[in-house]
Amino acid sequence: RCSVDNRVTRVAWLNRSSILYAGNDKWCLDPRVVLLANTKTQYSIQIQDVDVYDEGPYTCSVQTDNHPKTSRVHLIVQVSPKITEISSDISINEGGNVSLTCIATGRPDPTITWRHISPKAVGFISEDEYLEITGITREQSGEYECSASNDVAAPVVQRVKVTVNYPPYISDAKSTGVPVGQKGILLCEASAVPSANFQWYKDDKRLAEGQKGLKVENKAFFSRLTFFNVSEQDYGNYTCVASNQLGNTNASMILYEETTTALTPWKGPGAVHDGNNGAWRRGGSAWLLALPLAQLARHF
Repeated sequence: RCSVDNRVTRVAWLNRSSILYAGNDKWCLDPRVVLLANTKTQYSIQIQDVDVYDEGPYTCSVQTDNHPKTSRVHLIVQVSPKITEISSDISINEGGNVSLTCIATGRPDPTITWRHISPKAVGFISEDEYLEITGITREQSGEYECSASNDVAAPVVQRVKVTVNYPPYISDAKSTGVPVGQKGILLCEASAVPSANFQWYKDDKRLAEGQKGLKVENKAFFSRLTFFNVSEQDYGNYTCVASNQLGNTNASMILYEETTTALTPWKGPGAVHDGNNGAWRRGGSAWLLALPLAQLARHF
């Protein structure tokens, strides 16, 4: 907008040295530039669909009876941030080095930050286009978020997934006691990336899937060995082996016979356990009473 008064005889708008409008006459070929007002108080133009190339100085030139006057305004074009380049998802072995890149454009230049999407992560881990991780650990796996912000619009974010490979680690393998004839289970839990493959051995003999009376159930993070009807021959030492392409580990556990010892409850005087049928019966009460009476008779 350019404010004028009744002393003005001629008006024009210029972009740098190029004339856009002189009075009501359009001199530029750009259809986005239009004349909004040419009155006794205002001479205004409008630039539609502004582009970064429109940035720069604009001059309103007016001619009065005395001498020409100019008024200059500088157009600053702001652009929302946009991430134009970001690293692809990556898979790396534990202990390796990782370099992530996030390039963004915008006006003014956006601020770029990196953060680890993890419950244990606190705050930003980088305030730069580049994120360097040396000697990466399994705890540092997961998604990393790049954020580009310049306050023109809401920040834009993109994520990169970092997969850290490591050899298996058996976290739980316990011996189990089971009575003969009952169902027994041995469980082997292991964490690994890629997921571990499991194998079971009794002593030095590998147990095969579908073996009579047994079932081996393998999942991503555990293996379950089930005995449907435990016999004496099933008791012994078992070894769980977890492996992937980075290594293997094993853990031993014992399937042992569990015996239950029944506690004899106190039934009071005269309670006698019948070894034939296992039942308690009351008896001998008269004998218990006669004994002290006989002792008293002898005394007197």
